Amino acid sequence: MLDYFQTSSDTLINATMEHALLTIQALGLALVLASLLTVSILRFPKWETVSVYTLSLLYAIPSFALFALLIPWTGLGQVTAISVLVLYAQYILVRTFLTGIQKVEPSIVEAARGMGMDFWQVLFQIQLPLAKASIFSGIRLATISIVAIATIAATINAGGLGTILFDGLRTMSLVKLTWGILLSVGLSLFFSLLISLVEILFEQPETA
Repeated sequence: MLDYFQTSSDTLINATMEHALLTIQALGLALVLASLLTVSILRFPKWETVSVYTLSLLYAIPSFALFALLIPWTGLGQVTAISVLVLYAQYILVRTFLTGIQKVEPSIVEAARGMGMDFWQVLFQIQLPLAKASIFSGIRLATISIVAIATIAATINAGGLGTILFDGLRTMSLVKLTWGILLSVGLSLFFSLLISLVEILFEQPETA
């Protein structure tokens, strides 16, 4: 294990950095899209059933199949990988965002509207703060899912830790497989910890 790290540290570090960057790009785009979808569903509640059902069907498609479907349009590489990761994250993010917001006590929302607050004021000042735990839980779960699925992106030349894992499978190298798994798990734990720290920072103004 240590011998392989000493001889291939550059390869391991580069693969980890590629994987982290792929995760950050996909998560950033996924959050923007999920936020837009969530707001649209809140504005037009009739869309909720169709939207969530469509996203659940999309989430059920095997990742290899989704990569194959997009390759003719977006080609091999990170564009296809990021597109697939963003699509997969939507079900988790939109579902948890909606669940958290909809669990806010209706009487609180009605009271806010009775005070003259519009849709955006109620959303940002009442619903989002109260749904914060669910929202961050969804982001954390989506991030871990992205890190895991991103390993498969190596099959379409998107780089990342999947290159180490698949090379280990091809050469039957237990050392490469172990390093690939350990670094993938470590990256998931790192992002999970980072999201937890951000959540704590958001809580500080309330406790001051």
